[in-house]
Amino acid sequence: MPAEWAEHELTLMAWPARLELWGDGLDEAKAEYAAVARTIAAFEPVLMVANEGGAQEVRDACGSGVEVIEVPIDDSWMRDSGPIFVTGPDGRRAGVDFRFNGWGEKFAPYARDDAMNEPLLAHLGIDRLPADLVLEGGSISVDGEGALIATEQCLLHPSRNPSLSRAEIEERLQETLGIETVIWIPHGLLEDHDTDGHVDNVAQFVAPGVVLAQTVDDPSDPNYEPLAENAERLKAARDARGRPLEVIELGVLPRTTVRGEPGVVPYVNLYLANGVVVVPTCGDDPDRDAEVLARLGTLYAGREVVGVPGRMLAEGGGGVHCITQQVPATK
Repeated sequence: MPAEWAEHELTLMAWPARLELWGDGLDEAKAEYAAVARTIAAFEPVLMVANEGGAQEVRDACGSGVEVIEVPIDDSWMRDSGPIFVTGPDGRRAGVDFRFNGWGEKFAPYARDDAMNEPLLAHLGIDRLPADLVLEGGSISVDGEGALIATEQCLLHPSRNPSLSRAEIEERLQETLGIETVIWIPHGLLEDHDTDGHVDNVAQFVAPGVVLAQTVDDPSDPNYEPLAENAERLKAARDARGRPLEVIELGVLPRTTVRGEPGVVPYVNLYLANGVVVVPTCGDDPDRDAEVLARLGTLYAGREVVGVPGRMLAEGGGGVHCITQQVPATK
């Protein structure tokens, strides 16, 4: 599996579909999805999956830079239900089609999301590799050199693969994604009940041997100790090449209220497209957002850093990374 910073052919997204999730925030959710799609489309092509009859709404909201394909879907978190792409030494690509069970049976129905990848990969002309493992793309981060980070909280959760041991899950990841080393950290965000602690809210590879880790500077924050434990586990780890990890801590985790509910907007749930870093922002403190974006600009040198509204995405259970999936370019 190539790293996210490798060159992309395009980005996949899916248009918000689950009314029960968004409620009266559906229009705001669509606006945030459209903002992400338009931002990415300025740097690389975007293909949006929409339910039957939804293509024109997507075109109206996202503009001509976003292609639309109508495929039946239940929800709109492409990172989790979409294919995960791997490449061979000759540059040939395939989409690994993991099983999807609605984040441990929490959100039903999910049968259409589980079946989406077959027609989507056929549209792309990319081979499909079915995998006998329940896995969401937001639960892993890879460096493109054989290392993968995951949280024990999610991948070992009994609602995913209860019959598989940790060693057996590692073996399936090796077989399907070409992984050599799995780096386990304990925790996701305390607020992340929907996904049982996806890693893309708390840690992402920045480069081989370098990890951006979400922490909090305030000891009174309930995430303080769990995220500190994650950082210590990462600092003690080695990647597939035997290198110790350089861990860059981002101690800013905005708290906000969306539709009357408390939540957090993790900047770490960002997405790398060709030449750009797309970052969810909270919007309640523009100076704080600007400071973090500037810091990320230093970390991702050579890429433009663009902040997009992320409050409603967070209320729905995710961020920019959760609604995107990269398709690697052919060599």
